[in-house]
Amino acid sequence: MTPIPHPVRTRIAAAALLLAPLAACSEGSDGAVADTGPDLPASVAVTPGGTSARAGVPVTVTATGGTLSAVTVADAEGRTLAGKPSADGRTWTSVRKAAPGASYTVTAVTTTASGSRATSRSTFTTAPPGKVNTVDWRPGAGATVGVAQPISLVFDHPVTDKAAVERQLRVTTSDGTEGSWGWIEDWSGRDRVDWRPAAYWKPGTEVTVKAELNGTDSGDGGWFVRDYTTRFTVGARQIVTVDLDAKRLTLTRDGGAVRTIPVSGGTPGGDKRSWRGTSVLMAREGTITMNSETVGLGDAYDKLVDSSMRLTWSGMYAHAAPWNDRWMGRANRSSGCIGMRDADAAWLYAQVRPGDPFEITGRDTKGVPAPGNGFGAWNLSFDQWRAKSALR
Repeated sequence: MTPIPHPVRTRIAAAALLLAPLAACSEGSDGAVADTGPDLPASVAVTPGGTSARAGVPVTVTATGGTLSAVTVADAEGRTLAGKPSADGRTWTSVRKAAPGASYTVTAVTTTASGSRATSRSTFTTAPPGKVNTVDWRPGAGATVGVAQPISLVFDHPVTDKAAVERQLRVTTSDGTEGSWGWIEDWSGRDRVDWRPAAYWKPGTEVTVKAELNGTDSGDGGWFVRDYTTRFTVGARQIVTVDLDAKRLTLTRDGGAVRTIPVSGGTPGGDKRSWRGTSVLMAREGTITMNSETVGLGDAYDKLVDSSMRLTWSGMYAHAAPWNDRWMGRANRSSGCIGMRDADAAWLYAQVRPGDPFEITGRDTKGVPAPGNGFGAWNLSFDQWRAKSALR
């Protein structure tokens, strides 16, 4: 009797663009050889797919006739998208979304019921972004900041899907600091989101911020095509209190008064009054030119000003004002700024750092600055601030 040969079945694992299966790796394609076994063929489907795929969606890999042992999704630079398998091991979904204008290679290893394994590869390319949204970020990486420093992101284009953007923002602190994001309008008119603690930071707190925005659609403002990250440290607890009624400024550090100096604040009774409330030192700008026309004041002046410390975008500074020496500690006669004698201003300039709060009080002031006028979030209660989150 002539023996009847047993049939030999070759298992093919395939990756697909959209839902169309592709052949598994074999000799003559990329050099890999698929295992063979007596199983029925397993197939792999990948979405999105094609050469102009939709961006801003997760990558999904699905196996039929087997389970997924390993999945890698990498862009042209070798950056990978992390993902999670389903409970039955038949589906894998990326945590991050596919970015616009990017090419991805999907490598999937499948295992059948008998233990046979095969590897398949496929590629897809997402459509390019019609508009790119970018971020202006504060504070900078590696900075040491004051206890009132917020985390602030200002966007080049409008953010109409604020919730989608806020979901991609992560703040990690060394001591579990409580805080919240809040959406406001920047002084420039652009959309802005800040994160502030419930109370001033504790000195020594280390902060890491990650904005995993690559592949996020901001709405009408377009797509984000990169991630952002920064790390900073909180310095000593320094608070500058300014009593415009007493015409005195006091710097306290770690709860103790360091020095009190005479000042002259904004002239009462009109547009030259100072802001009250809490303003945060934005930057030490040194010697700058101040022009009254840039802040809408009628009395023209254009002068060089030393030891300039910016407190608001609208033009309130603490700075040297030798032309007002005779009024220091006696009367408020400035155009809205906190003026000091040269030596006092130079001393304070050397002591403070961006993020230090200036807590200003006085009867005849023009109110508190808006949250977007510098870093004015501290003029709201924490409950009021949290209400500005897009996720509440």
